[in-house]
Parts: sequence; C-alpha cells; structure tokens
Amino acid sequence: MSEHPVPSARARALVAGAYDTHVHIAPDVMERRIDDLDLARRFAEVGLAGFVIKSHYVATAERAAVVRKVVPEVDVLGAVTLNGSMGGMNPVAVEIAGRQGARIVWMPTVDSANQRRSTAADLPGAKPAMWGAVQADLHAHGIAPDVVEVVDTDGQVLERVRQVLRVIARHDLVLATGHLSGNETLTVVHAARQEGVRRIVVTHPEFTSQRLPADHQRELAEAGALLERCFTTPYTGKVSWEELFANIRAVGPEHSVLSSDLGQPFNPPVEDGLALFADRLLDAGFTEQEVRTMAVDNSRHLAAAATGARVPA
Repeated sequence: MSEHPVPSARARALVAGAYDTHVHIAPDVMERRIDDLDLARRFAEVGLAGFVIKSHYVATAERAAVVRKVVPEVDVLGAVTLNGSMGGMNPVAVEIAGRQGARIVWMPTVDSANQRRSTAADLPGAKPAMWGAVQADLHAHGIAPDVVEVVDTDGQVLERVRQVLRVIARHDLVLATGHLSGNETLTVVHAARQEGVRRIVVTHPEFTSQRLPADHQRELAEAGALLERCFTTPYTGKVSWEELFANIRAVGPEHSVLSSDLGQPFNPPVEDGLALFADRLLDAGFTEQEVRTMAVDNSRHLAAAATGARVPA
C-alpha cells in the first residue's frame, strides 16, 4: 500500500468519541483495506466511538451485531442501501433492517437514475469509484438491475418511496439520500419530513454525479438535513479541497457532518480518516469547536437511537 499522511495528535484528540457514519470494509464484493472486526479494534485504540458499515449491495445489520459482541467497546452499526440487489425501493428490506437494529437507510446509489444517467466527469487525476467495475461486470453478464426511480415523470415522490419513508420514521432510522440528483434530493427530503423522519443526511453533495451548488445545499440545510462531507471526495480528487471548504462555510459547520467513506485499499487507513479530515480543516482556518461539531456532535446525533441508549457517554 502507498504512503499516506499521518494524523496529528491534536486532530486525534479533537475527533475522539466520533462516529464514522460511512465506511466500506470487508467482507464485501470488492477488495477492501480492512475487515469489520479489525477495524472495530483499531477504532477502540484511537478513541473513536463507532462506525456504520455501508455496502452498495447487501444489508449489514447482522454483521454489525456480531462485531459489537466481539468488540463491545465500539458501537458498530448496520445499514441498508436501496439498490437493485436489495430489491430497489423495498419497504420490506427496510422493515427487516430496522428490526435487526440497522441505523441508516441509503436511497439508491449505484442504481439511482441520477448515477446511471450521469455524464459528469471526475477532475483530472481523480481515482474512480471501485463499484464502477462491479456495475460494468453486471452489465456485461446481462444481469444489471433496473434503475431505481424515486420520482414520477412530474417530479413527485413515488408512493413506494413514501412507504419506505414511513418505515424509516417508525424505526427512527437515519435517511441518507444516496446518489440522487439535486432536485430528487430536495423532493425526497421534504417528503421525509412530511412522513416524520427525524434524521436526514445529504450524502456527499460534492460527489461527481451530484455536485450540488451552495445555494442548493443551504436550502437542504434549512429543510433540516445535515450535509455529509466525505474525506475521500476531495482526497481522491473528485472535488478540490477549496471548494469543499467553501461549501461548508456557505452552509455553516453546524449543518455539516464529517465521514470518511474510506476502506478502499489505495486510500489511508479507515481509522485515520476523521482525524486527517480534522487536520485539513484546521489548516484551512476552521476552529476546533467547528471541527468537533461536525465530527463528533453531529455524527453522534445520527448514531443515536430513539431512546439514546445505544450511544455511549
């Protein structure tokens, strides 16, 4: 593996107690840097509270429960992403995930209409997303799932999406917007509020197929959503650090939450992601309190169950 920066002691201390709400780790359908058990042990060593296991293809609540039993000092949480492999916009999959203790439900990512139809190009030199090879292979074998739509031809949220949102609300799960377009994201966020969803995250709005402008991000924040800032998006060259920092300032750090989106073998260790992000933000002039709000306070808000019992003090 290539050399990577090492977080400062100051940054490590600043993000202590945080959750990384977006990691891609083994076992998975593609190569990953680390598995869930080893990552839990490393999180314990560096003082992080927990993480959410994200997969584009499978539900992860069962895995998370096993890891919590083996490494009880770290709160490992499961999730489900509503791509074709999970039946698309499938309220039953969300219901089962909720009963198993999952924490986050992602709207479609790799199978979203926006991602499938996107012609946006990465910045020169950017590292491509690893799931692209999996998607291409499914297409080559003629078994690629249908696009998972969230709105009708008039731009209205589909009833199937509302069914999913009602399940999310009933289990007090976190809704993450996946790879939806800007207009789809805003429409779904408003529908989620109508259906009683309490915690909403706009998934990496700087990502290649999304690139939401600052005014659009402010509108989403005003609607009650947190804007997710993923370390890998600028680190792999999909957006400049300067643009990311400008978006955070335009929307306000109180409306942002940091995650790593790490786990790829060519990227830094997953347990370093939040601290490396903190170092970058501090160097850019953000205050320690602003960084702690984004990394710790807001991630713990997302991780907390309805009773608040799951998140350690």
